[in-house]
Amino acid sequence: MMLSLPRRPGSAAALAYRDAARVPAGTPWREASFCVVDLELTGLDPRQHEIVSWGAVCVEGGRVVCGTAAEGLARPERGVPAEAVRIHGLRPADLADAPPLAEALDGLLQVMTGRVLVAHAAWVERGFLGRALRARGVRLRTPVLDTCALGRLWLAGTGVTPPSVVSLEGLAGALGVPSSRPHEASGDAFTTAQVFVALATLLEAAGPETVDTLAAAAARLRVQRA
Repeated sequence: MMLSLPRRPGSAAALAYRDAARVPAGTPWREASFCVVDLELTGLDPRQHEIVSWGAVCVEGGRVVCGTAAEGLARPERGVPAEAVRIHGLRPADLADAPPLAEALDGLLQVMTGRVLVAHAAWVERGFLGRALRARGVRLRTPVLDTCALGRLWLAGTGVTPPSVVSLEGLAGALGVPSSRPHEASGDAFTTAQVFVALATLLEAAGPETVDTLAAAAARLRVQRA
C-alpha cells in the first residue's frame, strides 16, 4: 500500500507560518498578539466555493493597531454567483486581474504568522482557510477565537437569551461599536477587531482572561454553521 504524503508548503510565507512559535495558552489577552480576519466568498461551502477577498488587522496590547491593516483579492477559478455579488459587490471583472488564491494567501499568512486568529462566526474562516492551507501541506493553527460565541456568552451574562447566531452588525450595535463598511473584508475585519477588544474587556470584569480562557469560552458556544 502506498502512503500519500502531505503536499509541501509552496512559499516562504507558508513555511514561516508553519514554523512560527505559538502564543502560550496562558498568556493574558492584553499581552497576546491577535490577527483578526474576515473573508468574502462565492458561497459558504468550502468544498465548492472560494475566497475572493480577505481583510486583516492586528490587536496588540489590548488595542486595535490600525497600521497593521491589510487586505487582498483572489481570483476564483469557478466564477462569482450573482447572489454573492449582491452581498459583497465584487464582480468577476473586479477580480479578473487579482492573483490566484495560492498567491493571494501569502499576504494574509504574513499577518497571521505568530498570532492567535480571531473571526466572527469563525466556522467560515476555519473551513476556508483550513482547506486552503491543507492544499499547501500546512495546518491551520489553533485556537481560533470566535467573536460570535464570545458575544453570545456576554449577552447571556447580561440576562439576555442570545440567538444561536449573533450578526456582526447586531453585536457591534449592542456594544456601541460602529460598523465599518459591512460586507467588505477589510471593514468587517476592523469591526470584528473592535468587537473583540470590547468583549474581552467586558468578560475580564469577572476574572482575568487569557488566550486559553477566551478560547475555552468561545468553544463552549461555538457556532458550527449559520
